[in-house]
Amino acid sequence: MRSYKHILSLPGTLAFCLAGLLARAGGAMMGIGIVLMVRALYGSYELAGVLSATEALSWAIGSAILSNRVDRFGQRKVMVPAAFAFAISLGTMIVLAAVNVWPGWLFIPCVFAGLTAGSPGALVRARWNYALNDPHLFHTALALESALDECTWVIGPVLAAFLATIIAPEASLAVVVIVASVGALIFYSLRDSEPPVSPPQNKATRARQEFLLTIPGVGQIVVVSALIGIVFGSCDVTVVAANDAWNAQALAGVVLGAIAAGSAIAGFTYGGHRWKTPMVKRFIIGVPCMFIGSSSLVFAWSPLSLAVAGFVSGFAIAPTLINTNGLIQRIVPESRLTEGLSWIGTALGVGVSVGSSLAGWLIDHISFSAGFLATSVAAGCAAAFALGSYRKISSVVRSRVRADVGPSAEETRDCHEVGQKGTVPTDVGPSAEKTASQ
Repeated sequence: MRSYKHILSLPGTLAFCLAGLLARAGGAMMGIGIVLMVRALYGSYELAGVLSATEALSWAIGSAILSNRVDRFGQRKVMVPAAFAFAISLGTMIVLAAVNVWPGWLFIPCVFAGLTAGSPGALVRARWNYALNDPHLFHTALALESALDECTWVIGPVLAAFLATIIAPEASLAVVVIVASVGALIFYSLRDSEPPVSPPQNKATRARQEFLLTIPGVGQIVVVSALIGIVFGSCDVTVVAANDAWNAQALAGVVLGAIAAGSAIAGFTYGGHRWKTPMVKRFIIGVPCMFIGSSSLVFAWSPLSLAVAGFVSGFAIAPTLINTNGLIQRIVPESRLTEGLSWIGTALGVGVSVGSSLAGWLIDHISFSAGFLATSVAAGCAAAFALGSYRKISSVVRSRVRADVGPSAEETRDCHEVGQKGTVPTDVGPSAEKTASQ
């Protein structure tokens, strides 16, 4: 607790932490908000899943593009116009759905909303990287962000389900527009904490710049993140369908909130501990634990049993994502940090889009149990790929540490004790926006 209190007492950190939390809070309501609205107005889980997948895929592509622009031109110059475009696009989709237009028209504003949403979580973490030069405090700060991310997933789905079922199907997405717009304006107005942009590069230098996914280790981590995204996407849609089948649709948000609550508790606890085990090992332990936890959802028979199983399975989520982002942050060049972090979000977004579509089809054509089975299979594939990539990722991380501190230093200290401003040791890492999400 002292570490959390200390980092939040530093000049400017509390302001950008809270503003960033507000800016990304609506992301936790997007997926379930689209599913609930489309299901209520058009009566199809398949359409709801495809539309949710379209938004997630568009967000994944847009985040990669915007993050590259942010590293070159700065957060405020790039993201303020994007925030306005997002609000207009999502607002348009809500209006079109409310008047029950032909479903195909919904995809146009949906795509633009995804492309312009950006990844506020990655931008907050970039500010922490700029503000702190102690690796242990940095680990604590980014774990705090992971816990805050999960808090939005505790409250967001519950609030979205309440608004969509009690007030109107479109109400939850309307709140997303308001919250995201206000949060973005406040966050991007805090210019003192904004990281400086990378030095200008001429065209020849930019042409020779290495594509980020070709950097050893990055591709493997991104693939694992995409598979984890399938877990998230299929789980979200299936939880809604399962509670609908049990005549308890209003409890869908509660179940999703229980999963996020378990993740938040684990992330907060994880971030307050100084780990001696190398991050790579913790990473390959965490992903199989996610597989074990997600497999338990298949056996749920009621909203209560699903919430309990989800709460327990959530304990593996935040620590795994902390390690995932931490490894990326350790591997990619500092000048491309925002882009590197956003690639994790991009991979998760692609996975969510696949998972949402797949689950929607399985639910409409088979049953919600098939949706949970897809969740379990995706988690199993993520675990297998992570285990298979262990040697490669571990080798890359060790080589980066040697490059940072020199062979002699490497021989006399553990990797987790090495760090300097802008260089993250092997036990440091943030979460995402899933996330998520978003």
